[in-house]
Order: sequence, then structure tokens, then C-alpha cells
Amino acid sequence: MPNTHLIERVAILGTGLIGGSFALALKKYAADLHITGWDRSEVAQDAKTRGAVDVAHHGDLAPAVANADLIYMALPISATLDLLPEVAKHAAPRALITDACSTKLRIVQSAAETFHSSAGPLFLAGHPMAGRELSGLTHADADLFQHQTYALISVPPAGKHPGEAAGLGAGPSPGASTVETVPLAEPSDTSRDPRVNAFVKLLEKIGARPLWLGAQQHDYAVGLVSHLPQLAAIALASFLYDRLDENGLPITLSGPGLRDSLRLAGSPYAIWRDIILTNREILSAELDLFARRLDDLRDRLNSRELEADFDAANELYKLLRSL
Repeated sequence: MPNTHLIERVAILGTGLIGGSFALALKKYAADLHITGWDRSEVAQDAKTRGAVDVAHHGDLAPAVANADLIYMALPISATLDLLPEVAKHAAPRALITDACSTKLRIVQSAAETFHSSAGPLFLAGHPMAGRELSGLTHADADLFQHQTYALISVPPAGKHPGEAAGLGAGPSPGASTVETVPLAEPSDTSRDPRVNAFVKLLEKIGARPLWLGAQQHDYAVGLVSHLPQLAAIALASFLYDRLDENGLPITLSGPGLRDSLRLAGSPYAIWRDIILTNREILSAELDLFARRLDDLRDRLNSRELEADFDAANELYKLLRSL
């Protein structure tokens, strides 16, 4: 059967920002697919009303996933971990199951214990590096994945720890003062499965840029470029909030620069709780390193050495703009 026909029926578990955006993207760029949405009753029905899904389910999971070729789990990490066994139980043997969680090591470890039959459904861990500070279907966008990296997790050979998929051994030391250059993971045997190839083609069709890497490598990297910036924004915003006076100072003197810097401060804790808990060791080490950098900046306030920090920051800004 041609790869383009391996995925015809899609079940999306969780029709909020990511799941809703994935559904809308499929409707826009792969309109021939049949899409089922599963969520709380009112959320799933809203997805159907908005035309994101063809069929809405809530409650019992079995009817939502039983006939799906692709099961896309766009749920919080804890809910994903809780539902993996039930999804495995009801999914068709031909199905590909994938998640969109923001940390990967716990997911990969749980999936390895759940999906262990070569004759059954296949699990592929993933993480779209796309999102917004606001959650929910209201903020979903069919073009959310356009030109955005989509992490796909290479599964290590049998007998190896998930963190070793990219040749990391135990992974880069989160407390190290410098970061070693580590090659990205090669696509694993899983990636050669026709179902995975079909999913990768689907991601490319909706505008995403698939990138293969190991689970521990992923969690270390997103800790630096996603989770640490979130916590830095929360720290600065709460710091300023505690210093508001009766006239609204200092915020009444703020310009667009502060709003740009604190965009992430609009994210609710409910979204970040599981992410922080499942990446807390890496985050703790990275916060220590970041605190040292702040100490360095304070020490350089009376020195031209501070210019080197500005130069490095300017170069990183240019790099981000070029991606």
C-alpha cells in the first residue's frame, strides 16, 4: 500500500491549542483525511462545530481510537502517561501512536513498557516546537506548524537506555559549564517503518520541519531554549509585580520592549506543571548556571567586559532571526 494511503483516519486526543491546530492543519493541507476528536464533552463538540474534526467523542476512549490509522495525543504529560496503556489496548495493530508532550524521556520510558509487541501498534514520541502563551482551541491555528521544527525521538537499540539514542551515554551533564557538541541522532529502526514515513510526510505537508534526536538530548536542549526562558519570564514578571506601587509604577513607564520580553509570562502554571516536574533535574542545573551568568553581569556593570555579553547576545539574536 503506498505511504500516502497508510494514514486515512486520524484520532486526535486533546483538541486544545496543539491538537486543535494539528486538526486544522490537516483540514487545510490534507483535506482527504477523516478526523476524530476526543476531549471533554464541550471541548470536543466545539472542535466539531468549528470544523476542526469530523466526529467528536468524549468519555470512553475506545470508539475514538479503534479505527484510527494515526492516534495523535495532544494532552498534558501526566494525562498522556495515564492513557498510554488504554490507547495501546484499543488501538488497531496497524496504528501509529504519537504524542506532542514537551518532555520526552518519561514518555519514551513508559511507551517502551507499553508498546512491546512487534505485531501491535507502534509508538513514536514527538514534540512540535510550536505554540503560544495562550492555550485552548480558541487560539488554534492551521499554520501553527509552518516552518517550525518538529522533534521526533529516535529509539535506542534494544538493551540501551533511551538517553543513549544519540550517543549521549548518560547525556550531557546539565551542570557542565560548557556544552559539548553532540551529533543529532540518526533515525532509528522505528523511522524506517512505513507508518512513520507516512507521518513524516504528513508533517512536511503541514509545513513542519522534522528533526530526529534522542530523548535525553531533547529534554536537555528544550530545557535551555524553552523551559528556562519561561521560568526567566516568570521570575522577572513576578519580581516587577511585587514592586508595583499605588500609581502603577514602574509598569506605567514600560514600553513595548517589556511586553515582548514578558510574552511568556502569560502562560498558566497548569500548562507548565508537568513539564517542570518531568525536567526538574535538568532545569535546576540550568537555573544554577543562569544565576551565575546574572552574577557575572552584576560584576561587569562598571566594566567594558559587559560589551562581550552584548556582542554574544546580538549574535544569538541574528542566528534566531535567520532560522
